[in-house]
Amino acid sequence: MTAFAQSERQQLADLLLQVGPDRPTLCEGWTTRDLAAHLVVRERRPDSAAGIILPPLRGYGERIRRAKAAEPFPAVVAEMRNPPWWSPVSNPLLDELANTVEFFIHHEDVRRGEGDWEPRDLDEPHARAIWRAAQFTGKLALRRVRMPVRVREAAGFGEFVVGGESAQVTVTGHAGELALFLSGRQRAARVAVTGPEEQVNALRKARLAI
Repeated sequence: MTAFAQSERQQLADLLLQVGPDRPTLCEGWTTRDLAAHLVVRERRPDSAAGIILPPLRGYGERIRRAKAAEPFPAVVAEMRNPPWWSPVSNPLLDELANTVEFFIHHEDVRRGEGDWEPRDLDEPHARAIWRAAQFTGKLALRRVRMPVRVREAAGFGEFVVGGESAQVTVTGHAGELALFLSGRQRAARVAVTGPEEQVNALRKARLAI
């Protein structure tokens, strides 16, 4: 596993045990128990992911997740902490690509789900890794809003535009905050969104999660 993906995974596991199974998260309707179960099922039950592509099978995947969530919370967290080597999303070849941002975002889902919090100060290599991944997922997400948008990384890592260079709306923030914003967590991301008021409001309320 890569250093970033493994670090986020272990920090998240520690935090889950610290706050317990019933803490709210940024994932609407999910407690920490639900989130931990999701991460375990994602890595160990690839059959449950069929509902993402085939809506009629969505209920099947949700039943698998709920069954996992009903297990003792410490055991679920232990499974999340130690994924199997054969996992289609956590094997050594794909771990960096699939999990660096995934676990960063879910770590923040717990950190920011309730109470006071501040953004973490990520070191530059970690922030750059998140920015690289956020560019890919962000472009996919922003195509759904049907308006030109410019995304600019505040530390100078770069920018990208979706929908044409005529973009009047600009989202500016540090890599981690942009990753959260572009994953549908706009209300919890500390970014600046500038442009025509109507377009800014529409982007802040848009369903960006892929």
